[in-house]
Amino acid sequence: MNTIKKILTFAILLFSATISGQTIIMQVPLPTGYIRPPSGTGSFAYFLRHLPLARENIVYYYNGQIKPDQSSNYAVIDLDIGRRDLQQCADAVMRLWAEYLYHNREYEKIYFNFLSDGKPRYYIHYANGDYSYKKFRRYLNYVFAYANTSSLYAQLEPISMEDMHIGDVFIQKGKPYGHAVIIVDMAINPVTGQKIFLLAQSFMPAQSIHILINPKDHTLSPWYRLDTVKEIETPDWTFYPTDLRRFPQ
Repeated sequence: MNTIKKILTFAILLFSATISGQTIIMQVPLPTGYIRPPSGTGSFAYFLRHLPLARENIVYYYNGQIKPDQSSNYAVIDLDIGRRDLQQCADAVMRLWAEYLYHNREYEKIYFNFLSDGKPRYYIHYANGDYSYKKFRRYLNYVFAYANTSSLYAQLEPISMEDMHIGDVFIQKGKPYGHAVIIVDMAINPVTGQKIFLLAQSFMPAQSIHILINPKDHTLSPWYRLDTVKEIETPDWTFYPTDLRRFPQ
């Protein structure tokens, strides 16, 4: 029974957040004229839309300190950071994908490539039959220590802006550092066909995963307008349409 309880930890957290109304889909309002297309209950999109939000919009560092500049965050996702400086930008993306698969008990699909050799490290091999949440978090810290934006970039598949889905990732490898943000929600104006999306990130040092404001369009913020040509300017980084990628399905 104890093992089952550990496996269901995050599911219970999501359920509690849904009941209280503290989720992305319930707390981030849509601009006038936009609707959210439905997402299947077992999909990555549904999982991200129903991520729990912290009641206080405060980004913390891994060491418990409050981030000095809070101007870039619209809302904070209520998910632990860990106690080491590991869960940075690409790590936060990997964390959300892994949490989704773990929540659905698709353990065999959880893997991430290491930078050193480009080869995947599978969760089922690391777990060795122990699928407790504690062991799962240890696996993630192991991955975070040896994977980064470059290794994640190589693992993801390129996607066109026209085919953007919730769960897709804007990512740059960078020298020496890159950055990655993940699309956690989308909406559409059924009259004009215009699509908009929300972005979430962690950063350096490791910090709370947070939904970004739109620094270039305060009337639309925190939403970003989907444009297949223009760059995407976030508070901390500039991405381009060619930076959009997706986890292999």
